[in-house]
Amino acid sequence: MRLLHTSDWHLGRSFHREDLLGAQAAFVDALVATVRSERVDAVVVAGDLYDRALPPVDAVRLCNEALARLAAERVRVVAISGNHDSAGRLGFAAGLIDAAGIHLRTDPARVGDPVLLEDRHGAVAVYAVPYLEPETARGALGCDGRSHAAVLGAAAAAARTDLSARAPGTRSVVVAHAFVAGGLPSDSERDISVGGVSAVPLDLLDGFSYAALGHLHGAQVLAPHVRYSGSPLAYSFSEEHQRKAAWLVDLDAAGVAGVERVDLPVPRRVARVSGTLDALLTDPRHAALQDAWLQVTLTDPVRPRAAMERLRARFPHALVLQFAPSGAQAPRPDYAARVSGLDDLAVALRFVEDVRSPADADEVALLREALEAQRRAEAVL
Repeated sequence: MRLLHTSDWHLGRSFHREDLLGAQAAFVDALVATVRSERVDAVVVAGDLYDRALPPVDAVRLCNEALARLAAERVRVVAISGNHDSAGRLGFAAGLIDAAGIHLRTDPARVGDPVLLEDRHGAVAVYAVPYLEPETARGALGCDGRSHAAVLGAAAAAARTDLSARAPGTRSVVVAHAFVAGGLPSDSERDISVGGVSAVPLDLLDGFSYAALGHLHGAQVLAPHVRYSGSPLAYSFSEEHQRKAAWLVDLDAAGVAGVERVDLPVPRRVARVSGTLDALLTDPRHAALQDAWLQVTLTDPVRPRAAMERLRARFPHALVLQFAPSGAQAPRPDYAARVSGLDDLAVALRFVEDVRSPADADEVALLREALEAQRRAEAVL
């Protein structure tokens, strides 16, 4: 049996106000093409199909299209809710669409009730473990603990109990949305920590042929049988060096026979670059970044005027601009003491100087006029 492991679609997400729906639609095209060309038997989606509990209509439409196209390929789909999804909304009518081979699993109480797949070697039990918010999931799991480790441990135990009652040789796949110890996070995952702890031990996933994980956005291998597929697109600049991928997992009679990486299309790369404005605008080494979404850090000792406008003349997809002046000293710790005793205009001028450069005469006049207008308005109240 051949499985395709993917996760963290985050349909409806934008990237620094850039619409990603077209890029997400291209991913769906690539997903369906891979299913067809690689003769995939089942697709597992390890959570976060949507980016938020109330996704926009276009995102819902794209998700519906993706699932319908997969059903038309006659592959089974097992998808779980992630921490960004609304379990109730994603799981609506799940019982009705099971007949189409699309299995949406969002209820923690059903983790011991697998989706059963069949090949010539017999049964493959797929245990779908949706994102488990400890305080709300513990009751459904009969768990006394209030941590991620406690609820995922209870869910894994329920799955192993079911597996132990099945025929010898039954292969097993657990699909879960969690932060497993050893995984490398990026800046785009939402924090799920409880009491300051978010990671769960890797050994909670022992006893299964394969663990298809979601939540972390980089494709990574925690153990030969435990993997994150990562998100299909970069959702933060911290992912600039990640190769977006899905995993093709082959199961034989004994378990996992092999895992192959499938690289996904990159509609526009993300990158970070730093330097002085003049160097960025003239250095030929930066030509390869002209079509990338960019986070730019300027190191000029004085903040250049109209920096973003000038950058976009060469890098039209520059999205984020930061300043880190070269040779600048670390800011003094007690800012309140530095402005103590200064009048309002002096405080404002000190702020302008600290974040940019000293105000010129026109700016001083404008600030003085604004402060006087505010004082007049307050006197009327």
